[in-house]
Amino acid sequence: MKAMIVNEFGSPDVFELTELTKPEVKKGHVLVKIAATSVNTVDTMIRQMGADLPLSPSAPALLGMDFAGVVEAVGEGVQSFKVGDEVYGCAGGLADLPGTLAEYIVADADLVAIKPKTASMEEAAAIPLVGITAYEGLIRANVKQGQKVLVHGGSGGVGHIALQLARHFGAEVYSTGGGERQLDLIEQLGATPINYKTESVASYTQQYTKDKGFDVVFDSVGGENLLNSFEAAALNAHVVSTVSMLNLDLNMVHFKGLSLHVVFMLIPMLHNTGRSEHGVILARLAELVDSKKLKPVLDESRYTLEQIGQAHQRLESGKATGKVVVTL
Repeated sequence: MKAMIVNEFGSPDVFELTELTKPEVKKGHVLVKIAATSVNTVDTMIRQMGADLPLSPSAPALLGMDFAGVVEAVGEGVQSFKVGDEVYGCAGGLADLPGTLAEYIVADADLVAIKPKTASMEEAAAIPLVGITAYEGLIRANVKQGQKVLVHGGSGGVGHIALQLARHFGAEVYSTGGGERQLDLIEQLGATPINYKTESVASYTQQYTKDKGFDVVFDSVGGENLLNSFEAAALNAHVVSTVSMLNLDLNMVHFKGLSLHVVFMLIPMLHNTGRSEHGVILARLAELVDSKKLKPVLDESRYTLEQIGQAHQRLESGKATGKVVVTL
């Protein structure tokens, strides 16, 4: 089968086109012919850092985590899928799990679900990693009707899904963006846009919460931006972070009584624990897409498998809106 592999980790031009043996289905797994995949920030981190990132596979590496495609074979013990089913999931591209930058993947059936019927393959492939991340974070934060929720980075991959899910759960949603295009998308998705480049945390917290702070802050930007999340949060509020690999002063967290939730959705894949919950979440997300309560946003730039390096460059440029997808 055709595949793009990495023999040496580094810049986006390290991908090489090669032929690999088509994998065979095994017990508890499904063989899927991949129609589309998408690029996540963690994919670019693995490509750049290699062995410096504990979850990276060894070279030569087959990267890529998300996929949508058609089931071609079903392994022993799998009851939920049959040949011909259109499915989607996040099932490889790290540690010892071969990825999705190839024509086929053998995926653990627990990490897979029937794709949304109303979504294209590209739209479905854009959802799994970011959708599970957003869903897990909001559930942990116990988002509910009538709360005020702030989403940092609401035009990005995780952020644009978190924004929509928070609205689905009944919250009043606000979201930060850094330019007219980002702010327009945030508004189109039903949230109040906040330009973080021109509005201070203090000013928008005063304007939208009368200085009480937001009940839940979902931070898909992370890093030093977590300090902004702590500042914007109400007393006893919940802060969700998807990027928290740094040293940080937690004094404000203590004195505000905040609950900090770190979401690392790759744990089931890395440690082979709780995988079936991912399949359950993907099924729920598919229902929301089909009921028009959730819409994946695809970046305007499109790529083929051979152009995966360009797709990585697009995501790393910071200019992408929504998800960068790749069609096989």
